[in-house]
Amino acid sequence: MSTLNLTRALEGLVSNIVCQVGAFSHIDPEKVLLCVSSTRGGGVHGTYAKIHPLRFPGGSRSREVRRARRVFTCTMPAVTHKNNEILYIIYFLVPRFFNLSLREKLVTVFHELYHISPDFDGDIRRFPGRNFAHGSSRKRYNKMMECLVDGYLQGEKTGESLEFLEGDMDALRVKYQTIVGRRYPAPKMQIQG
Repeated sequence: MSTLNLTRALEGLVSNIVCQVGAFSHIDPEKVLLCVSSTRGGGVHGTYAKIHPLRFPGGSRSREVRRARRVFTCTMPAVTHKNNEILYIIYFLVPRFFNLSLREKLVTVFHELYHISPDFDGDIRRFPGRNFAHGSSRKRYNKMMECLVDGYLQGEKTGESLEFLEGDMDALRVKYQTIVGRRYPAPKMQIQG
């Protein structure tokens, strides 16, 4: 029995995806902090992962917001890790994320990575319309992620990066004596005004 570092395994997976899938070639994995967060239940219903962009549109750290007659200045916190400025934090919700099938886990990873702006400026990818995060149809967004995952799985260089995703959380607990992962508190925006 050994130790599984979920964070390190996820970092290896994301690095492999960024190298293999052209849609993610703009991403620098060193500026994306991957973390785990606990869920109350292990069922597969609910949120599996979430992304926190650390910049506003255009890559700005601050933004003025008007509420009625008052103007507030909102500033995103500076986050660094291993001397790298972090632009995005992605949380994988454990055990729920790990209780998905291998393909569903990959669709979830791709879903979060696709939220990263093509400009890689700390903001999310924005689609036209009211639902700027997923475009006009979340179903269509996820179908696109499924197509990207299928292409990735047909590639020859997925290798060991998928091994830790093959079982559910109970299977991982049987296989590994210890399971660890990076936890990081959700960054809080500073509001002045």
